[in-house]
Amino acid sequence: MIALTLGEIVAATTGRLYAADGRVVPAGAPAWTDLADRVVDGPVTTDSRACEVGSLYVARVGEHADGHAYVPAAASRGAIAALTARPVDGLPCVVVEDTQIAFGQVARAVVDAAQRGAGLTIVGVTGSSGKTSTKDLLAHVLAGLGETVAPVESLNGEIGVPLTVCRITAQTRILVAEMGARGIGHIAYLTDIAPPRIGVVLNVGTAHVGEFGGRDQIALAKGELVESLPDNGIAVLNADDPTVAAMSARTKAKVVLVGEDPSADVRATDVVLDALGRPSFMVHTPAGTSRVQLGLHGRHHVGNALGVLAVALELGQPLGEAVARLATARPVSRWRMEVFERADGITIVNDAYNANPDSMAALLRALAAIGHPESGAGRRTWAVLGEMLELGPDSVAEHEGVGRLAAQLGVDRLLAVGAGAAAIADGARAGGLGADAVATAADVDAAYDLLVGQVRPGDVVAFKSSRDSGLRWLGDRFAQDSGRSAGREEQQ
Repeated sequence: MIALTLGEIVAATTGRLYAADGRVVPAGAPAWTDLADRVVDGPVTTDSRACEVGSLYVARVGEHADGHAYVPAAASRGAIAALTARPVDGLPCVVVEDTQIAFGQVARAVVDAAQRGAGLTIVGVTGSSGKTSTKDLLAHVLAGLGETVAPVESLNGEIGVPLTVCRITAQTRILVAEMGARGIGHIAYLTDIAPPRIGVVLNVGTAHVGEFGGRDQIALAKGELVESLPDNGIAVLNADDPTVAAMSARTKAKVVLVGEDPSADVRATDVVLDALGRPSFMVHTPAGTSRVQLGLHGRHHVGNALGVLAVALELGQPLGEAVARLATARPVSRWRMEVFERADGITIVNDAYNANPDSMAALLRALAAIGHPESGAGRRTWAVLGEMLELGPDSVAEHEGVGRLAAQLGVDRLLAVGAGAAAIADGARAGGLGADAVATAADVDAAYDLLVGQVRPGDVVAFKSSRDSGLRWLGDRFAQDSGRSAGREEQQ
């Protein structure tokens, strides 16, 4: 990270400095100067096991553990100080009222230090679905412009964004910040920590609609990203989503529309999917036209790639270079459209990191494209689907809608896993999928047994559910004996 002294951390957080023996150190005392001049130049982390020499350990109080208990462990691994809510023996502590808020303040101090140096461009990404895949694409493509830091997995909240920010160095030129929200004000808070010059809004769907209280509230929350942009900023908005396109009225920044709609400034035409559902398309931009080939699976990645291209062009990357880097991008974060080819000819699509109605629809369309391509022999398709959480009072109707879409798209077999997914099976039957083509399983073990008994070589089996429904583990289990990741193997 960019080094900060303990004195700078105290100033950023308005905390109080305590010695390792738990005694407060008065400002101005000789001991204060000794401690305040110590430099944090190692990882800043909430996990004591990740501490190294020079680390700052942030003691969070979570649902299942109090991080203050792990201060001695952090010290044993080389941490030089801890950010705590109370003094703890074993390390010098910066004591604050709320460690989560203070962690964000430390991250903002890191950003300010970076921007006083050679300069740092922050790119914020939000949307109801596709955030993680898009930030992975951005990190891969923008690395051609200089050192780029992006979140690991889906670190996109009040703790994840500071963890990502604190990884930047004096050489970092671009920070990609994935920004999630579960309510109004969440993204505005994150933009105070990592103020973006470029903001990308992918879509407004129904993820967490039960927590927000409605899709209009989701749009208000996602739009906080473009409202935070400066006058010289850039808002990259999805022209194919009218709710997102309308956010152009909520920003002072330059607006760049992306999509397949004729109004898009960065536009895709002639989209074609290969036998594994990987899209290629023509992209039309102010910088020229080019054919784009993606190594990711699913047509929905066309929109993600367009947003990435728009950011790359605005940052001065030549179109040809950006397109070439897109072509070499492969899945990075786990359980997001991971495609495995088993030795027995079974194809597995594990997209079960999380789920909402929009991402379920994207998965089903990708499954249909792989199993029933426009040209070539068809393959039997299985949709193994679990519950989508946090959908509020519309949950049953939304689950039924997923089942109906599966039937409409011609999925051959549907397996609904868990009591919460029963409405998916109901919707599939109502949509015309035959009774013998729809099954339910009480849990992942029962689902595994059913699949082992009925899936045959040549089938395509896709897994999708919300994270806590656990189907990502079922997908791994079904693939582990003879599977290999096609995307990752090509990257080696």
